Amino acid sequence: MPGKVADFLRAAELEAAERATLDQGVTVRRGQGYTLRLIAVPAIHRQLLDRCQPLDGTAAVPAQRKARREYENRVNASPATSLH
Repeated sequence: MPGKVADFLRAAELEAAERATLDQGVTVRRGQGYTLRLIAVPAIHRQLLDRCQPLDGTAAVPAQRKARREYENRVNASPATSLH
């Protein structure tokens, strides 16, 4: 999960399973930002993706919109339970 998405979700109200997934993620530094590696069932990733839907709107900065699209592409493309 891109760091901009993770930062947004940390500030959002999440269910216990979603919060636990974020808390157990491993931060990997990537250039100027970071990636949060999460191990969770695809349903949790889809729930988190739904929660960051506001990042797709005009109020978000372009980098946040791009990060959300990248996360969406990873969730839709990966049948595995581990996405990062």
